[in-house]
Amino acid sequence: MNWSVAFEPLLSWPLLTAILIPVALLALAGLWFRQRGSLLRLAALVALAAALFNPVFLNEEREPLKSVVAVIVDRSQSQDIGDRTEETNQALAGLQERLARFRQFDVRVIEAGKASAADDRTETRLFGALEGAFRDVPPSRIAGAVMITDGQVHDVPAKTARSAPLHALITGNADEIDRRIRFENAPRFGIVGKPMDMTYRVIANGGESGMVDVRVSVNGQQISVERAQIGQEMPLQVTIPTAGRNIVELAIDPVPGEITSANNRAIALLDGIRENLRVLLVSGEPHAGERTWRNLLKSDASVDLVHFTILRPPEKQDGTPINELSLIAFPTRELFVEKINDFDLIIFDRYQHRDVLPILYYDYIAEYVEKGGALLIAAGPEYAGDASIARTPLMSALPALPTGDVVEEGFYPRLTETGKRHPVTRGLEGSDFEPPHWSRWFRMIGVEQPEGEVVMKGPDDRPLLLLNRKGEGRVGMFLSDQGWLWARGFEGGGPHVALYRRIAHWLMKEPELEEERLTADGRGMVLDVRRQTMSDNPGPAQVITPSGKALSVPLTQAEPGLFLGSVETSEIGLYQIGNGDLSALAHIGPVNAPEFSDTVSTESILRPAAEATGGSVRRLVGAGGLSLPSIVPMRGTADAAGRDWIGLRTTNDSVLKSVSRLPTFGGFFGLAILLLALGSMWYREGR
Repeated sequence: MNWSVAFEPLLSWPLLTAILIPVALLALAGLWFRQRGSLLRLAALVALAAALFNPVFLNEEREPLKSVVAVIVDRSQSQDIGDRTEETNQALAGLQERLARFRQFDVRVIEAGKASAADDRTETRLFGALEGAFRDVPPSRIAGAVMITDGQVHDVPAKTARSAPLHALITGNADEIDRRIRFENAPRFGIVGKPMDMTYRVIANGGESGMVDVRVSVNGQQISVERAQIGQEMPLQVTIPTAGRNIVELAIDPVPGEITSANNRAIALLDGIRENLRVLLVSGEPHAGERTWRNLLKSDASVDLVHFTILRPPEKQDGTPINELSLIAFPTRELFVEKINDFDLIIFDRYQHRDVLPILYYDYIAEYVEKGGALLIAAGPEYAGDASIARTPLMSALPALPTGDVVEEGFYPRLTETGKRHPVTRGLEGSDFEPPHWSRWFRMIGVEQPEGEVVMKGPDDRPLLLLNRKGEGRVGMFLSDQGWLWARGFEGGGPHVALYRRIAHWLMKEPELEEERLTADGRGMVLDVRRQTMSDNPGPAQVITPSGKALSVPLTQAEPGLFLGSVETSEIGLYQIGNGDLSALAHIGPVNAPEFSDTVSTESILRPAAEATGGSVRRLVGAGGLSLPSIVPMRGTADAAGRDWIGLRTTNDSVLKSVSRLPTFGGFFGLAILLLALGSMWYREGR
């Protein structure tokens, strides 16, 4: 019970003042002049004032509130090292058992570090979880917090309020050793085929020094082994092999007794950028579709185009004086001998052999293809004639030889079964209908014994578009010169831009257009696998997680030639994906996250924050095994920790349940006292 006195005046304060002050002055004057009965009059005045002020005795029934204790449990990935998870579970169970003995504590257990988003798992943010646990609790009711962690916390505030003690129980051992590697400087972009400078550092705790071997891999292929001085920043030069995403990986061997090898690898994600592709376009005599290839290639910002049209072959004699001709001589030797290897693609657009190129130069072009070059033949009627380039030494590089037939009839270009799966023609707009939703063509060249892949066909299933690999290079053959009808919008036109661009980029070995390709990427904590293939069923993808666990991811067909799969992951780091003879790498979460930069358990990070609140930091595991401190409820702001105990503050806050009122001058009792006081005054005056 809580007794108190409250006043509930019967009149307003101004009116009380107006009544009582004059009467009090008269009573005091009587006392001053020692008049008879002045003490009784003063007593009567006091009784009257007490009655008007109406004092009331209050009896409050209150229920004490509990102090809130936050137990923050670190469930980050570094807690999976060694026996830390088991130590954490045992410590949590022991704390809950000891705190349950004290009815004045409200215990809130918060597990941090198990967020579903990858970005939220890259750091151990225990103080953010602590703030969330106390968000609805007034400061006066906060008893304190206990953190169960390995000490690697990344959101420790610069200043900590002393309102409640913070205690940290550290998992792991004091003598842990670890060696790790990290990139110090890694650009995000680089030119394909050009060396790029990077730096890295190998770090070891416990005073280890000396040299260590560092394995350098690019996109899963080891390219070198470097020697690095532990603790020093070391230079590294890497050549980016392909356009798009490239993964550079550094790896070092673990040492005996090392707590984890998860940070013995470091990666950098580099976007490879191609220098402008150089294309040589050689057109025969002018024709209706001559500018189609030119306009397309000129509109591509990544292409440097060199275009020549043979307007005046050597045998043409019309009597025009040479000094009056303004034509540019075709620099055959410069293009096809001296600088042929500078070109990524050579296109012959309705070109025929008319002694413009010496016969030997066709051998150079065939050799260029064998050594990795790209050649495209956009054939017209000339390819079927006597001056066909198929009658030159170039024939060894061509995927098909002409029969001499020229088919001239209206037809719809159609995709073959192979073409429906091939990345060059797969999903072309309008190809899913019969007839296709694009315009007809009216001429194509007949060929025999085609090599490579026929991805488009004409009437009577004759080959229309051939794609072939020759040695290390590639050759494409378009057996019609009617593609310009699509560009001009005849009968609604067709997807000439997409088709022509894909052909050119496939010939120049664009990775995205490879028939057999395996790629993977991270989407939050989901691993997405993409498989391009010409087969009917590539089978499941095999995945190895950063910790070495093996997973099997089924792949389902999204469209012909394209299979997709995905899997929920729980680990941040580098994943290895394999399917058949192909392999790929993918990284889940931010690269080289702080969670893995240092995994040795430590007391030093949390100690300043804990000591600023009067709390403590101590290891759970000692010489005698797991040891939990005792819990001591306490009041005040003194230090809340001892050798084998931790203190938690209790609150004085309570909730009012009910109030009992007892008026002092209420009822007949109060009236009797007042009348007695007044009557005694009159009695005295009457004597």
